[in-house]
Amino acid sequence: MDRPIRRALLSVSDKTGLVEFARALAERGVELVSTGGTAAALKSAGLAVRDVSELTGFPEMMDGRVKTLHPSVHGGLLAIRGNAEHDASAQEHGIVPIDLLLVNLYPFEQALARGAGHDEMVENVDVGGPAMIRGAAKNYADVTAIVDPTDYPFVLRAMDENGGATTLSLREALAAKAFARTSAYDAAIASYMARHVGESSLSWGALSGSMKQVLRYGENPHQTGSLWATGDSRPGVVGARQVGGKELSYNNINDTDAAYELVAEFDPARSPACVIVKHANPCGVAEGADLADAYRRALACDPVSAFGGIIAVNGTLTAEAAAEMVKIFTEVIIAPDATEEAIRIINGKKNLRLLLAGAVPDPRIGTLTVKTVTGGLIMQSRDNAVVDDAELKVVTKRQPTESEMADLLFGYRVVKHVKSNAIVYARGLATVGIGAGQMSRVDASVVAVRKAAEIAAAAGLPESLVRGSVVASDAFFPFADGLIAAADAGATAAIQPGGSVRDQEVIEAADARGMAMVFTGVRHFRH
Repeated sequence: MDRPIRRALLSVSDKTGLVEFARALAERGVELVSTGGTAAALKSAGLAVRDVSELTGFPEMMDGRVKTLHPSVHGGLLAIRGNAEHDASAQEHGIVPIDLLLVNLYPFEQALARGAGHDEMVENVDVGGPAMIRGAAKNYADVTAIVDPTDYPFVLRAMDENGGATTLSLREALAAKAFARTSAYDAAIASYMARHVGESSLSWGALSGSMKQVLRYGENPHQTGSLWATGDSRPGVVGARQVGGKELSYNNINDTDAAYELVAEFDPARSPACVIVKHANPCGVAEGADLADAYRRALACDPVSAFGGIIAVNGTLTAEAAAEMVKIFTEVIIAPDATEEAIRIINGKKNLRLLLAGAVPDPRIGTLTVKTVTGGLIMQSRDNAVVDDAELKVVTKRQPTESEMADLLFGYRVVKHVKSNAIVYARGLATVGIGAGQMSRVDASVVAVRKAAEIAAAAGLPESLVRGSVVASDAFFPFADGLIAAADAGATAAIQPGGSVRDQEVIEAADARGMAMVFTGVRHFRH
C-alpha cells in the first residue's frame, strides 16, 4: 500500500546531499522536523524546520545525549496507521505521525578507523539513532526509513510517481537495509568493546562491515562474490586507491592481500623488497638495492609461475621498477605509493591494476581472521609474530655465518606466508626454491628443490641455486628425513621452530652434515 509523506524527521551525522534532499521534500509539501546540527544546517540553507523539542516538549540535554528518546518521537514512528487504539493514543497525547525518517548514525566506525581514544569512541556510540531506525523499520508498512544517502533519489522518484507517496516494496527494501545498518553498527561497537576489555570468550559476538563492491563472480564463475569493508584501519587492498585497470576479481583481491601482507614483513627502512604471488602463495621474494633490483631477483625464483601473478613492493613504485614489471603479464601491482611516471607506465597496460595503499601494514599489529565452517565460524588473532622479535637459539655445533643468518631470517619471514606444509630455500636475500601446501614436509622440500633445478636449467646455470642456500620450515621437522633431504639438496643451514620429540635426532643429523640450525620457538602454520 502506498503511504504519503507529509512529515519527515531528519537527524544525520553524514550530511552528504542533506540540504538538496530536504529541499526536495519541502518542495513536495513535506514538513521538516530535525535535531541539533542537522536542523542548523537546514536553517542556514533557508529551509523551514521544526525542532524536535517542539514535538517532545523537552529541550536537547546532556550534551545532546537525550533528545529523541521520547514517546512523541517513537509514537510518531511506531503508530500503526488506521489502528483505532493507536490513533486514540496518539490523539490523547498529542502525538503526530512521522512518515519518513532519515538517520545516519554517529560516526563510530570512522572514529575507530582513525584510532580515536576510548572516551571519544564512547561518545560516538549512538543511542537514539538506532532506536529510531528500528522503530521506523519495524513499522515499514507505514513509515519510510532511510539510512543511506544513495537512496535519496529512489525515494523522491517514488514520491513523484505515486502522488507524494512511497510504495510498500520500497519501504520494505529500505527497512531491510536499515536493520542491516544497525546490526553492523552494533557489531562494530561490540567488537571494539571486546578488544578494549581484552575478552576473547564473550558469550555473544558479531561481525560488522559494509559492502564495498559486488564482484563479477567468486573464486569460480558459478559462485557469487562481493568485497566488504570492516572499518579496519590496516593499510591494504580494501582501503587502497586503484589507479587504472579493470575491476578486481575475488581471486585478485585474495592474492593481492596475501602479497601485501608478506611484503610487510620487510621493513622499508631496512631494504627495498618485492613479492610475487600466485594462487595466494609466493613464487618469488627478494630484497634488493632498489625495487627494480628486488623485482628482478624475485622474478628469477620462478618466472614461469610469475606470469599472471600479483606483485607487491614495500616502497614507492619507481618508473624503473614499473618498466621491468610490465615486461610480462601481471594482474595487479600493489605499493604504498607510486611516482607519476610509474603510474603512466602502468596505465599503458590496459588491464593491469595498480593499487596504492598509502602505507605498509605493521606485521606486529594483530586483528581477527575469520573462516566459515558448516554451521559457524572459527576466529583467531592474526599471526603477528615476527622473526625479529623471536628468541633465536643456535642448537647445532656450528654457528651460522653472518650471511647464513641474514638468509635464515629472510627465509623465515617468507615461510610464514607460504601455505603449510611449507619449505623455503633462500640465498643472497632471495628465494631460490619454494615448496607450498604439501601433505608432508619432505614433499614440500622435494617440490622446492625440483622447481629450483628446473629454473636453473632453463636459465643455463651450471647448478641449482639451492646448493649453498639455507632452508626455512614453517613448523618443526617431525623426523630427520626432512632436514636430510634439504642437506642433500645443498642447504648449509636451517631455521625452524623446534619443539618436536625428535628434535635431538634432527640436531644430530644437522651436526653430522656440518649444517648450522636455528630454533625460533615460533610456529607459522598457514592453512
